[in-house]
This record gives sequence, structure tokens and C-alpha cells, in this order.
Amino acid sequence: MTWEPQRPQRQVQLGIEEFFRKVSEAFKSRRPASRGPFWIVPVVVLLILAGLNSYYIVNPQETAVVTRFGRFVRTADAGFHLKWPFGIERVQKVVTGRILQREYGYRTIRAGVRSRFAEKGFEEEARMLSGDLNVVDVQWTVQYKIADPVKYLFRVRDVESTLDDISESVMRRMVGNRYADEVLTVGRAEIAELVRKELQAIMDHYETGLQIVTVKLQNVNPPDPVKAAFNEVNEARQEKERMINEAQEMYNQQIPRARGQAQQMITEAEGYALERVNRAQGDTQRFLRILAEYQKAPDITKKRMYLEAFEQFLRNIKGVVVLDENQTGNVLNFLDIGKVMKVEKVKDLQSEPGSKLHRKAHQTEIQK
Repeated sequence: MTWEPQRPQRQVQLGIEEFFRKVSEAFKSRRPASRGPFWIVPVVVLLILAGLNSYYIVNPQETAVVTRFGRFVRTADAGFHLKWPFGIERVQKVVTGRILQREYGYRTIRAGVRSRFAEKGFEEEARMLSGDLNVVDVQWTVQYKIADPVKYLFRVRDVESTLDDISESVMRRMVGNRYADEVLTVGRAEIAELVRKELQAIMDHYETGLQIVTVKLQNVNPPDPVKAAFNEVNEARQEKERMINEAQEMYNQQIPRARGQAQQMITEAEGYALERVNRAQGDTQRFLRILAEYQKAPDITKKRMYLEAFEQFLRNIKGVVVLDENQTGNVLNFLDIGKVMKVEKVKDLQSEPGSKLHRKAHQTEIQK
């Protein structure tokens, strides 16, 4: 459904034309000889003029500001309204329901699907100096709406020119406080938001009646004469970032591995130290017990220790041959102590409950 804001005005115009037609017919119907008061004609003309100047129509997205003898008296929204005629009350219409836009560093020639822009002639407006003394071309737009039509009309003489000057000043200061690569890459959104906030604060301070909706950086590029050198610098920076990322990746791989190996070595050393301490403590306790037994019966304890040591010695050798000191000639094996020791060991294992040989011997007896 489309809105046709001119229909009420058309109806009013038709009513006025009908009124004129009836008045004209009334004058024509009068006889030439008839006489009437002379003041009727001026009064009728005056009433017609008063009727023509005593109404106004406010379109949608507009707000009317009414002044009486140059002093503000009221505002009016969209629709048909009455006013005092003959310049007693004057009406100024302000567009308050639409987003307006100002462009800097370029201008839009034709808007549409394929918009056309003009940059020539606006180079000085777009060219700025960054904090690291690099030159950049910044193109941006400021979208705003008129929030207070009274302040917009009466507080500042030329609000749009004031907005242009302040917007350019704030943008130059923001760009001058940052490095060029930040302005060209990651800092654009932050710069636009800071400019919007500061621009809104200044507009409120001057009571312009404007509400800054958004500030958007359209294009930020180095100037054409230095664009090639700037691209080389960007490539070098990207190569630097790539090497840093690779080094960081290698660091993330090697450092945790080295830390894990170090922690493993520390754990193994701590386990070995604990084992040695426990073994030393056990040997100490065993020595103290043997010492106590030795003090009670020295001869028996020495013989027992000798036999235990000799038994341990025999377990570590493969064969033992006992010789007669007076024997000459061939050696005759009277006693194979190694074999005897193995047999005794097997018997001990078979007699030990729970051992594998014990279970096997038990199964053999059952089968028999």
C-alpha cells in the first residue's frame, strides 16, 4: 500500500475552487442597477486570502515548526493544520523521519545498483597524516537524523556546514593518533565508533538537534604515488607475521615435549631415590637385627651367616667338584653339589603352597 500525501491538499484545493466559482456566479447574477454596500468586495477578497493562508499540510517524515511574529510557539506532526494568516504565524517544515547522509572524500553521482562516485576534486578532503607520518586517503560517510527541529532551526545558523567541519576535524585527529596499518586494517571499526561518539558529544554541546546514527569508513587506501611501496611494506609485514606464527607453532610443539621429558626424568629420579632410601633403611634394620642376634650368640650367628653366604655362592655357579687332596690321576666326581642344589631347590618349590610346581605335582598325584 503506497502513501499519497497530496490527497488532502487536493481536496482542499477543490473546495477553494468551488468556493471561488460560487462567489463568481453570485456576482454575475447580480443586476447592474442593483446597489449594495461598497465594502463587501474587499471583505470577500480578504476572507479568501485569509482562507488561503490559514492552513498548512505536513507530509509524512516531516515536522512543522510554527513561529508567531518570529517566535517559536509550537510544532506539528504530519497532517492538516490551521494557522494565523497574513504572516502572523509562519511554518517551516523539517525532515525528521528520514536518515540523512553526508559524504567526505568523495561524492555520489548516481545511486543505484551500480552507483557512480566521483573522487576527483576531493583529494584534499580525504588526504590525512597518520601517527607514524604516513599519508592515507580516507573516505567516510556520516549518517544522521534531525532529532530536535527547533534546535536545528534556531540554535546554529548552518548546521550542515558545522557538521562537515567538525566531522573532518575529528576524523583527522583520530587518524593522526594511530599507525597507518591500523587505520588500513583492523582499526577501522574502532575509529568509526570513536568518531561517532565524539561527533555526537560535540553536536549536543552546540545544541544542533542532530542525532549521529553511524559513521562508516568507506575506503582507506594509500595515495596512488606511494601505493606500490606501501604494498611492498605490507608484504614484508605479512612475511614477518608468517615467520612469527611458524616459530610460535614450533615452540608450542617442542616446549611441552621437553617439559614432559624433564618431568619424566624428575619422576624417575625421585622413584630411584625413594627406592635407594628404602633399601638402605631395610639393610640397616636387617644389620641391626643381625647385630642383636650376634651379641646374644656370636658363634652360632657367624656359622649361620657363613652357611647362608656359601649357599648363595653355590646358587650362582654351574657345577662344583669336590676333590681329595691326596688323589692323583683322573678326577672322579664323588658329589655333584650343583645338581644336588637344583634338586633341593625344586623340592622346596614343590613343597611351597601356591607355587606352579606345587600345583603340577599335586595334579600328577591326583592322576595317579
